[in-house]
Amino acid sequence: MNALMDNLAGILTVLVIFVVLALPALIGLAHERRIDRQLKEAAGRSHREAGPPQRPQAFVTTTVTVHS
Repeated sequence: MNALMDNLAGILTVLVIFVVLALPALIGLAHERRIDRQLKEAAGRSHREAGPPQRPQAFVTTTVTVHS
């Protein structure tokens, strides 16, 4: 019976350590998913408010500098 309790205590110890190590990563993942969902929602709203898509400009601007 003593060996069974030692094994159970060891398994529980490993599980607790795993949860303590994995919990911050899981919380961060949930936070990132919530932010991504909010960004998609905001992009969808701004796209609907902007109207039809704008045609890209047909010209390119450049800057010319004088080298010494």
